[in-house]
Amino acid sequence: MSTAADNRLAILLAEYHDLEMQMGDPSLHADPSMARRVGRRYAELTPIAKVAAEIDQAKEDLETAEELAKEDPDFTAEADGLRERLPQLEEKLAELMIPRDPDDSKDVIMEIKSGAGGEESALFAADLMRMYLRYAEKQGWATEVLENAESDLGGVKDASIAVKTKGNPEGGNGIWSRLKFEGGVHRVQRVPATESQGRVHTSAAAVIVMPEAEEVDIEIHQNDLRIDVFRASGPGGQSVNTTDSAVRITHEPTGVVVTSQNEKSQLQNKEAALKVLRARLLAKQQEEADAAAGEARKSQVRTADRSERVRTYNFPQNRLTDHRIGYTAYNLDQVMQGEIDDVLNKLSAADRAERMAGQGEQ
Repeated sequence: MSTAADNRLAILLAEYHDLEMQMGDPSLHADPSMARRVGRRYAELTPIAKVAAEIDQAKEDLETAEELAKEDPDFTAEADGLRERLPQLEEKLAELMIPRDPDDSKDVIMEIKSGAGGEESALFAADLMRMYLRYAEKQGWATEVLENAESDLGGVKDASIAVKTKGNPEGGNGIWSRLKFEGGVHRVQRVPATESQGRVHTSAAAVIVMPEAEEVDIEIHQNDLRIDVFRASGPGGQSVNTTDSAVRITHEPTGVVVTSQNEKSQLQNKEAALKVLRARLLAKQQEEADAAAGEARKSQVRTADRSERVRTYNFPQNRLTDHRIGYTAYNLDQVMQGEIDDVLNKLSAADRAERMAGQGEQ
């Protein structure tokens, strides 16, 4: 490792040991939000600390084996094995130390919006929502539907979902690290339920993924909020329509507006709206900071313009295509049941290769 890498490792290990001491302090757990942040960072640094310790132990064992081999040839094979293992451990450590997305350990808020294609787009948006909910269930994640504005045929016009891990994710690989690549326009090609002639139509739905913001991430002043309550609307005349339980929150400094009417309680709708508002404000803040630094993260499409697509779902051919990495698979029926690990793994690998290349250039 270079001197710069050695210095960075020393800083990270010092931080790791400091976090370890903090976690042993009972007073930390009096603040659940801070305890969660400390726990996540500790989990993120743990793999680095473990591999660094393995390297130190391997070097010590190699030195001992080389000394013993001078008197007993039986130790030569052990020394050779340790010499082979050390470069592998150092390569693993170098990969772990590649600068990562600071939000990787966070939970997410997903928004799914119908776009070009009318009612068929709303039905496809509902299919995407079910796909992500099934994937989350397979991963053992907790989900909460914060908002779901349905279309006349039971599709999704606009939905918001909170997806959360249970505990601190190992190595800091949280939900954002898996789902952040899903942001963008998803295009579908199939025969719509509303099509009587059997013709294949193309429509689109937009997916927006944001790291969930905690109160310590974004400070919201009550004086900056305009909160309106109104009677919820929706198909079927559900009981949510009988009281003024729906909430609309406008963040006046930025003009960001969030509406929630999924719950029967006005208080629950307000809390759901505030979750989405915090996530949107954090995303906005990060985009502005990245732009100012000249290193904008890969932008997520904010509108359902079918020309700005990241993925195509072709039902007649049972084909899924991710246009960013040229990935194609013929298992769309399984994908729609939540089997999306293959494409997520390919996207993660491409991102990791890009980060390693960038590190090499530096």
